[in-house]
Amino acid sequence: MKYKTIRETVEALKSGETSSVALVKESKETFEADKNSALPLNAFLEIYDDILKSAEAADQKISEARSSGSLEKLFDEQPLLGIPFAVKDNISVRGKKLTCSSKILEGYVAPYSATVINRLEKAGAIPIGRCNQDEFAMGSSTEYSVYGPTRNPIDRAYVSGGSSGGPAAAVAANQALFALGTETGGSVRLPASYCGIYGLKTTYGVLSRWGVVAYGSSLDQVGILGHTPQDIALPLSVMSGVDFYDDTSADLPDAKPSVNAFSDFFKLKIAVPKQFLESKGMNADVAKVFEETRGWFESKGAKIEVVDLPILDAAIASYYVIALSEAASNLSRFDGIRYGNRIDNGKGYDELYVDTRSNGFGPEVKRRIIIGNYVLSEQFSGDTYKKGMSVRARIQREIAKLFEQFDLILCPTCPTPAFKLGQKVDDPLAMYLSDLFTTFVNLARIPSLSVPAGRTSLENGNMPVGIQFAGPMFSEMKILEIAQAWENEHKGCGIPVAEEK
Repeated sequence: MKYKTIRETVEALKSGETSSVALVKESKETFEADKNSALPLNAFLEIYDDILKSAEAADQKISEARSSGSLEKLFDEQPLLGIPFAVKDNISVRGKKLTCSSKILEGYVAPYSATVINRLEKAGAIPIGRCNQDEFAMGSSTEYSVYGPTRNPIDRAYVSGGSSGGPAAAVAANQALFALGTETGGSVRLPASYCGIYGLKTTYGVLSRWGVVAYGSSLDQVGILGHTPQDIALPLSVMSGVDFYDDTSADLPDAKPSVNAFSDFFKLKIAVPKQFLESKGMNADVAKVFEETRGWFESKGAKIEVVDLPILDAAIASYYVIALSEAASNLSRFDGIRYGNRIDNGKGYDELYVDTRSNGFGPEVKRRIIIGNYVLSEQFSGDTYKKGMSVRARIQREIAKLFEQFDLILCPTCPTPAFKLGQKVDDPLAMYLSDLFTTFVNLARIPSLSVPAGRTSLENGNMPVGIQFAGPMFSEMKILEIAQAWENEHKGCGIPVAEEK
């Protein structure tokens, strides 16, 4: 897209330099050209057929407001009018396919829109298509999809991250101005890091989960992917808040459509967990970028202290015990009777259930269902699941106590940069360890933003590296302000979209 940020695009729409129709046509043309390329990005699974009607309606409103002198008022009421955005394939858009990139939901059409979609559409934004993901959001590379992997737009030999790899790649490749993803243990921040963009995981409850297909209900959260902190603040302000249909939803006290760059760095106290610094799996390039980011904060006058949080060593184990147990429970509804495809050989209900699920689910989803049911089995649930929950409660307490003294936790988003396609797909443990630095955020229910902070060396592909800014619950706007100060000086570290490789 010619206009990379929401702010630039809104100004171009106001002035008449561009139109919503031109924006959606460009997305459609880019999608078609990419689909037929030698190495397709595979970010979008489809571009919706009726988006031109929505774009024409937006342009008509803008034209009438321009003529009547009420343009500013119109954009105050609908701040995202005419702006196209991408949607992950597990978020409901009424009348559109919703498959979670799984064979078992092939052909399923959403009967209603998720709350986050309704609120964006009310603000004038246009959902232009659904994006690829790991099947049922279970994965860290978007290789576990029935539609094939999504490639990294920086270098198409590499993964885009997961499970929200499709939305992240769409934004990074300028195929959409911003995108909605979801995450349970890092699935927005991880692809944001791999693709060199910003990715926000909000405080649990700030964005309604109504209309989002469940994976791990106590951990799931909708997230936002964009080119700048400003591009995240505006959709966040529109979507956040209590939802009648989601009892876990909550208001964001200081939500606002734009952020100013943070300036009071001398008042900022930052914690760096010792456990992450000592991680044996951290890539040398990631460590270098982290030290450079740390140095930037210190040069601004922020106080940084290394803190010891031994409980973090148990975060990833606690996360997978809880997430996989909840996944096994949530996915039990996909039985060939209530949702999706059915394989009925006339041998009775038990055979129908087994055949449907055996053929409908991919290997990673089956693996997680089996582990989850094993953990929940009578002989283990008391020891394993309850222990996982008690560890989670302790992580919440210790992180909350930490934030009594500190404003921010600073750490890498992932121990490694993006890896090559196929490198870890047959090594589940290595794939799970991609979430080493992200799961504590979901367990503690705090917000965290992955910030594009640098690149790996040329010998290691010159791939993006993301660093996390994590804060106490409901501190989204402060985190975005700090990130805006970073963006003003670094401009996303100048990460361009590479040509096909």
